[in-house]
Amino acid sequence: MLLLLILELGIILLYLILGWAILKKKAYWLLSGFNSRPKEEQLQLIDNGYPQRTGKLMIATSAGMCLLLPLCFSSFKYTIEVQFGFMIVFLLAGFIYLSKYEVPKKRKRSYIISTSLFIVVMGFIGYIMYLGYQDYQLVMKKDAFEITGVYGEEWSYQDVKRIDLLDDMPEVTFRQNGFGLTTMSKGKFKVKDYGSSLLFIRKNDAPYLYIETNKKKIFINGKTPEQTKQWYNELKAKSGG
Repeated sequence: MLLLLILELGIILLYLILGWAILKKKAYWLLSGFNSRPKEEQLQLIDNGYPQRTGKLMIATSAGMCLLLPLCFSSFKYTIEVQFGFMIVFLLAGFIYLSKYEVPKKRKRSYIISTSLFIVVMGFIGYIMYLGYQDYQLVMKKDAFEITGVYGEEWSYQDVKRIDLLDDMPEVTFRQNGFGLTTMSKGKFKVKDYGSSLLFIRKNDAPYLYIETNKKKIFINGKTPEQTKQWYNELKAKSGG
């Protein structure tokens, strides 16, 4: 949480400084491509208020993130998603709006590019969020167990070396390849005292099932403590543990 807070404060400060420099100090060179435009276009953009409104957009983004900052100290589960979601949507929508202040001959192209970018980015984020929050199950088969969903695989019962039911989740130190969301961790992570491990974890929902096979170390829990305990008992029985 401390790292998240530092990151957010850094982003807030960055947007505030950029907006202030553009709006108050007329540092229009900070705008992408502004200096490479013909002098006539630069003057027209300034007359239209394009760079000034861009500066105001940066400051407004900073202010909006400041207003959402108290969520970091609350019990709200989706703090990261709301704060960074606001930032992305507000900025992308803002650049669509700013297209109306472009020079007339480039206005239509600016609308098309900024709108297309909004659709592509929001579609990509939506897809990533869907994968991140997609449900998973531990399925017991005749000779193997399977974890469904993204990052899931199938492992033979014969390959199971150790099964533990843990009251506390060991410290996760580093995300290697996966989704580290507010309420869920899914994918490959470094775990203290265990090394590289596959996580399928709903956070703060003990107990946690630890499964060690010949090649993988896996942490998983269900939607309820009862489901996790059921998986533990079934896997113990199937693997002869």
